[in-house]
Amino acid sequence: MLDFIYYPVSWILWFWHRAFALIPGVGKDSGLAWALGVVFLVFTLRVVLYKPFVKQVRTTKQMQELQPQIKELQKKYKNDRQKMALEMQKLQKEHGFNPLMGCLPVLAQVPVFLGLFHVLRSFNRTGHGFGQLGMTPEENANTANYVFNAADVQSFLSARIFGAPISAFITTPANELLAFADYGGIPSRLSIALVAIPLMVIAGLATHFNARASVARQSAEAAANPQAAMMNKLALWVFPLGVLVGGPFLPIAILIYWVSNNIWTYGQQHLVFGRMAKEEEAKKQAKLEQRAQNAPKPGAKPVSTKKKPTATAADAEPSDAEPSMNGTPKSAAGKASGQRRPGGQKRSGGRGRANQKRRR
Repeated sequence: MLDFIYYPVSWILWFWHRAFALIPGVGKDSGLAWALGVVFLVFTLRVVLYKPFVKQVRTTKQMQELQPQIKELQKKYKNDRQKMALEMQKLQKEHGFNPLMGCLPVLAQVPVFLGLFHVLRSFNRTGHGFGQLGMTPEENANTANYVFNAADVQSFLSARIFGAPISAFITTPANELLAFADYGGIPSRLSIALVAIPLMVIAGLATHFNARASVARQSAEAAANPQAAMMNKLALWVFPLGVLVGGPFLPIAILIYWVSNNIWTYGQQHLVFGRMAKEEEAKKQAKLEQRAQNAPKPGAKPVSTKKKPTATAADAEPSDAEPSMNGTPKSAAGKASGQRRPGGQKRSGGRGRANQKRRR
């Protein structure tokens, strides 16, 4: 049913196992070769998802920047959900914001995780639970597992890390442990627990610190959002606790997958956020340089960029040809009015401060 997931996962794991088996002193039956195959299966997936991860980070950052506007829309249209949805879509379209990009890397890892879990479980099909075929140890050892032939299945059953098969888990039923009898002996639960428990603790701590690093980069407005606050609590405490609770039911190879995935995420976050910080700093520096170029030089008079209204000739000086009310040109009328008083008497031409003092 999900062969389109199982076969690609099998091919990637097969390739890396073959690559590390060529290292002198390792060999194809080594637990190290199989463990490194799982680790580099994770790295291959994360390299493919690098660009979507960068978009996820940018989308998350953009979402935090849009929080004030989103809150305003929620407050404004709290009684009209349809209108609120339309306005939210409009806001997202204006800013080129796609919420799906924030979930894509996580969603893409889920089928790979499930595919790897199924492929690893299928190296031992002697159980009778969900996804098991109830084979005998002999049938299981001589039956291919997707792209892995019977020899590869036997190699996987022989692989050990500190005495524990990497496909075993703490709660493995006793009848399933019999599949390892002819390939390194039946492992004890203690040997499995001594390998699985440290991996569970490391995986839980790595999940917690990854979440803490992500929460620390959130803005105050985003952290104050009730939904974001709830997700932060889940990421900080519930998910790491889930690794510890579910760890006894997970094969050692899956715990290796979880640890290596968190290590990659931690390093990738620092790389991506560091680059984004440099980009923002470069943008700020460019703005400052632009302001410095536009600013007047020391000692120079600033020039106003506002346009002054241009005065027309008619506004600046009245035309001499334009007649006044009595038919006399305005300039002549002005001169005449300047020479005679309203009563018809001629105004004195030597009128000034000296004449005013004499009259006083």
